[in-house]
Amino acid sequence: MRRSIRAILILGALVLLVGGQPLLAGGAGESKTSTAAIAERYGADVGRWIDYVRSSYGGTTVTFAATRHPAIDAMQSMTDEFTRLTGIKVKYDIIEEGYLRNKLLIEAQGHTGAYDVLLLDSFSLAEYAPSKVAADLKPFLDNATLTPKSYGYNDIVAAYRKGIGMYNGVIYGVPVAGETRYVGYRTDLFQKHGKQPPKTMDDFLALAKFFNGKEKGLYGVAMRAQKGIHFASGWMTTMYQNGGQFLDQKTWKVLVNSPGTVSSLQYYVDLLRQGPPDISVYTHEEAESAFALGKTAMWFDSTALTPWILDTSKSLVADKVGFVPPPSGSAGAYGALAGWDVGLSPDAKAKSQEAGWAFIVWMTSQIKAKDYVKLGGTPVRESVYSDPELVKQNWTFPIQLQSLGRAANLVNDGILWLAPHPKFLKVIEVAGNYGSQVLAGQIEARPAMDFAQREVERIMSE
Repeated sequence: MRRSIRAILILGALVLLVGGQPLLAGGAGESKTSTAAIAERYGADVGRWIDYVRSSYGGTTVTFAATRHPAIDAMQSMTDEFTRLTGIKVKYDIIEEGYLRNKLLIEAQGHTGAYDVLLLDSFSLAEYAPSKVAADLKPFLDNATLTPKSYGYNDIVAAYRKGIGMYNGVIYGVPVAGETRYVGYRTDLFQKHGKQPPKTMDDFLALAKFFNGKEKGLYGVAMRAQKGIHFASGWMTTMYQNGGQFLDQKTWKVLVNSPGTVSSLQYYVDLLRQGPPDISVYTHEEAESAFALGKTAMWFDSTALTPWILDTSKSLVADKVGFVPPPSGSAGAYGALAGWDVGLSPDAKAKSQEAGWAFIVWMTSQIKAKDYVKLGGTPVRESVYSDPELVKQNWTFPIQLQSLGRAANLVNDGILWLAPHPKFLKVIEVAGNYGSQVLAGQIEARPAMDFAQREVERIMSE
């Protein structure tokens, strides 16, 4: 009896679970080594990489500073497999989003090395870079031992790679979640009235005017317009295409009252006046709700909100909606861009830092991208956006990818949608406050931006 139990225990110890498949760690006949099974499933280079990681870093624990997000939920679901394969344990320190930024800055200032892996809000890279919060990832990406060929860094959508993962040409993070914006429109209304979805900003405004009041209770468009940052965020959705900018991103000269910015504000106000009467209090939630409830013919906002619009239990337009990329304007065909990255602390011990990189590689690799999305992660790779199975589940993926191409145009022109300056939030709050006054009819666009120009110049000089 004791011999039988002992034999069972030995056999159990030889079995490794890889992706739910039992792989024998040794033995004769047709049994396979774990490396062979991994190579069969993921490729030879991944098998070799896993072997190296396990022998070099097995038993190491890495600590990940993160916040609640679908991307983190997906990673947590994938962590058991990663630990089984590599022997690396992962500790998640989940921090409230508003506190995470300050926490990372404080830890960097003290060079504590408390964290190995970091979740980075791309908007904060302008603060993180000079404070040395995150390490340059290029040496890791270029190291063939630490990064297998199949990782596929260039498969990450160009707009994300260059727009949210980099700052001043340095790669601080690998994108794990992002969004752009596109136009949603009522296919039934457009078909009924013989209209085509907008291709240009002029088309967009003309269509909003056409549908505003066309039928009882119907308005032209829903967008963000609440005073301050929400107004500015909505305005930025159409601003770059119409030739506006708040700041020159090379010199940091204030451009708030430049002709292009003033005219872009006037355009946005004209557009908002085709919306519901309470549009001045809209954030992204109210705008999406107005469109989903059938109150407006069009909507222009985040691709991340698409699931709400297509949810048949909540949306009245789920089966009669289409989407198109951001319309082009006089200055070009541009799009919005924001998101999250994962990076490494420069203060982590070398072994922990490299183990942390192995974790990042596994979680963000091309071979695991499909699993990541199925588990709720946000797509960031071109191969995911074009995957037939995933496209069948979400038919908007190809349109989102086209929209990201518009966002990449802006990046290629040397402009980030969210200007990478530590004071940018203050800048857009001022601009948005004055913009809402223009919408309310309290002041004209030109004098409003003259006032805003002076306030922003003061902010930038402090």
